Amino acid sequence: MPQMKTWKTRPAYFFLLEILQKKGDMTDDDLYEQLKDEFEDLGFKDFNELLLNLEVSGKIRTTSMARGKRRIELVQ
Repeated sequence: MPQMKTWKTRPAYFFLLEILQKKGDMTDDDLYEQLKDEFEDLGFKDFNELLLNLEVSGKIRTTSMARGKRRIELVQ
C-alpha cells in the first residue's frame, strides 16, 4: 500500500517564521534545508516565493551576501 501524504498542521510560512524566531538570522540555504526536513516536496522556487511574500508583508528582511547567498532575518 502506498504511503499516504498527510496534511501539515502548520503552513510552510508559519514554520519558516518559527525557525527564524528560535534560531535567529540565517542564510537562505540553511533556512531552505530546515524547511525541506519538514516539507519534503517544497522546491526552491516555492521557497523563494514564500520569502518574497513574507518580505512584502513585512515579516522578514532579506539582505544580499557574497556569492548569491542571502541573509534572512525576522522583522520584530
